[in-house]
Amino acid sequence: MSEPIIVVHAGAGTWKNVEDINQIVDILKESLEAGYNSYKNGNCLDMVTSAIEVMENSGILNAGLGSTLDYVGNVTMDAGIVNGNSLKAGAVAAVTYPKNPIKLARFVLEKTPHLLIAGQYADKLAKKINLEKHPGPSKNSIYLWNKLKNNPNVENFVLERINAAKQIGYDTVGSVAIDKDGCLSAGVSTGGVSLKLPGRVGDSPIFGAGYYANKKIAVAATGIGEVIMTTLLSYKVSEIYEINGNLMESMNNVIEYINKGFGKDVVGIIGIDYKKNVYGIYNTEAMPWGYITLDKKIVIKGLPNM
Repeated sequence: MSEPIIVVHAGAGTWKNVEDINQIVDILKESLEAGYNSYKNGNCLDMVTSAIEVMENSGILNAGLGSTLDYVGNVTMDAGIVNGNSLKAGAVAAVTYPKNPIKLARFVLEKTPHLLIAGQYADKLAKKINLEKHPGPSKNSIYLWNKLKNNPNVENFVLERINAAKQIGYDTVGSVAIDKDGCLSAGVSTGGVSLKLPGRVGDSPIFGAGYYANKKIAVAATGIGEVIMTTLLSYKVSEIYEINGNLMESMNNVIEYINKGFGKDVVGIIGIDYKKNVYGIYNTEAMPWGYITLDKKIVIKGLPNM
């Protein structure tokens, strides 16, 4: 047995609309502490679930209570989580009921034979297992929705997904962890891109795209979901890692691939390997992320220039 490590991110993007970056730092610290402390009576899944739950509950980040709104003004959320030892994953898509979609994804992983459940029946499942109900859009989300909807070019904004997403600011929250027994896990949760067309599902519930873990590596992605799904971004990192065994090099190679194929301001990724190396990289303006070191110090990186 050895000390666990947890890594979290608050989403890749411009972060231009954030008034108080210290608030984001505090959320990341609380998330890391919750995830780290949960290992005492739990495992890698508990660490990731607890960390993401804090970010979902913040009301500031684009997940859970802070989820952005779709084109017609509704909150619809995606989430996914995986146990790297078993390669068993659970995910939910286009859900509206649970305050914490990551908890519903965890239930799908542990209590059902399925990997992904979507829409109204996922919501019914959340209600059946007595998950707390989402209270509805936050004031921040409503403000952003009105601002974007009043854009005279709103129709083109919605249809030009990549250009639109680059302007919005921040995206999915995520976490990767290794527990005291060496089990790796990755998880993500999101409200999706603002003004998405109703029914749109992003990369977060797609195993291998928004998140991936096996016995050697765990990866969580953030950014433009269509690009992350097209490239199976998280799995791509693991593929390269199988060849070179170097976490930093593998993640750098994937970002170079994205830069060449899709340009800047597109994605970010965090990762951890079985050797307890941690790394985060992004090609956006910022991606607030952090981790707890082996000597239990919190490190925060990737903050925007304010």
